[in-house]
Amino acid sequence: MNTTKLPSNAASAVHRSVAFVHVADVEATLAFYAHLGFATQDAMKDPQGRAFWALAQSGKAEMMFARASGPIDAAQQAVLFYMYTSDVAALRTHLLASGLHDGGVYNGRNSPFDGRRVVFSITRPDYMPAGEIRLGDPDGYVILIGQLGEP
Repeated sequence: MNTTKLPSNAASAVHRSVAFVHVADVEATLAFYAHLGFATQDAMKDPQGRAFWALAQSGKAEMMFARASGPIDAAQQAVLFYMYTSDVAALRTHLLASGLHDGGVYNGRNSPFDGRRVVFSITRPDYMPAGEIRLGDPDGYVILIGQLGEP
C-alpha cells in the first residue's frame, strides 16, 4: 500500500476523475449507457450533425465519449469499467427487458460481446458478496457492476 501523504494544499491534489473513452459511434454509446441511467449532459457535433464528443452523467458517475480515429479492438480491453448499483438483480432485469441478451454464466472464455449485447448472470465473488454482473458495451468494453450493501 502506498503511504505517500496527499499534498496539504487541496489545489495541488486531484479531486475528481472522469473516464474519457474512445468509441466507434458516440450516439450509439450514449443510447446504450442510457440503459444504465446515464443522461447526456453535453455533446459536440460535426457539420453533419453527428456527435463526436459527449459527456454523460448518472448521479455522481460521469463519462466522456469521443469518436475514435481508428477501429476499436474489443479483444484488447484497453478500458475496463467498474460501476456500482444499489440493486444488481433489478438492474439485470431492466437490462434484459431493454433488449440485452442473457449470456448465462460467465466462464472466463465466453465474450460479453459476440455481435449481440449480453449481460451475464449475477456472481458473488469474495470482494462483492452482494453480487455483480458483467456486460459488454457497443464497442465490446467490459462493464462490471457491483451491488453495494446487503444482497
